[in-house]
Amino acid sequence: MSKPIVTLATSAALPNLAEDDAPLPDALAERGIEPRIAVWDDPDVDWSEAGLVVLRSVHDYAGRREDFLRWAESVPKLVNHADVVRWNTDKHYLIELANRGMPTIPTIWLEPERNYNKHQLHTRFPASGDFVVKPAVSSGGQEAGRYTSVDGISRRDAINHAMDLLQHGRSVMVQRYMESVDTRGETALIYMNGLVSHAVEKEAMLHGGYHPGQTAPAEVTHARQANPAEWQIGEQARQAIHSYIKDRLGRDEQLTFCRIDVVEGPNGSMSVMEVSLVDASLYLSTTPGAVDNFADAISVRAFW
Repeated sequence: MSKPIVTLATSAALPNLAEDDAPLPDALAERGIEPRIAVWDDPDVDWSEAGLVVLRSVHDYAGRREDFLRWAESVPKLVNHADVVRWNTDKHYLIELANRGMPTIPTIWLEPERNYNKHQLHTRFPASGDFVVKPAVSSGGQEAGRYTSVDGISRRDAINHAMDLLQHGRSVMVQRYMESVDTRGETALIYMNGLVSHAVEKEAMLHGGYHPGQTAPAEVTHARQANPAEWQIGEQARQAIHSYIKDRLGRDEQLTFCRIDVVEGPNGSMSVMEVSLVDASLYLSTTPGAVDNFADAISVRAFW
């Protein structure tokens, strides 16, 4: 009996996977799987022979989203599902999840077809506190900037940031910056095949505005025990996600991997910052057993 093949899809910038995923091929091999690694846009790869394809460090999709989606839809056995990938690569998905009962950070959406002038952008930004400007299609904090509403220079920089994105035909999100991120960080809740795997704390990443050509800030993470309120909102988010998937695909499909980032608001309530179902860093190196959890989740799919 031949071994099932699992191909871990990555980007040209990380042809041997991200460091965090490096132990995964050996863990799959220990489970009787033939692991492979391939760059998603490599024209020499025959994806019909790739077996189960698991998305990993495909962080370059944001700049070529339509190319990436065409590729995803052409892969016979992709996890997570290509329809889910299309939906989750544009952060407008937060509107859908909020409509299904998931608590989210209030967001101002700026659409390029509205042709805003700078004064109109100014009137749409928060009047107090810090806020974040970022594109609706982005990966890993790329092109996100933090600004201070009452500082004239910072507000001007925010307007220029948003205007530049809009003029390039990109939707923009404006969200109030949650001060708790500076003191206790965000919490990432990681699930595999619908089961809790582990949680991590992510330290604050944004400390100023965005400048063209600036690389995304590095993530600093630590293993932590999520509290009951965090797991509760994680379950609310999972229910909203699966409600959407069931309606979209006509079946209830567990996600091979799912990362839900949550943050505490000013009144102590929890909100979802982001849901990552495509190129999610799963922080496997932070927690003993996390690599095995992921390899087990993949092997269940590979042997179906």
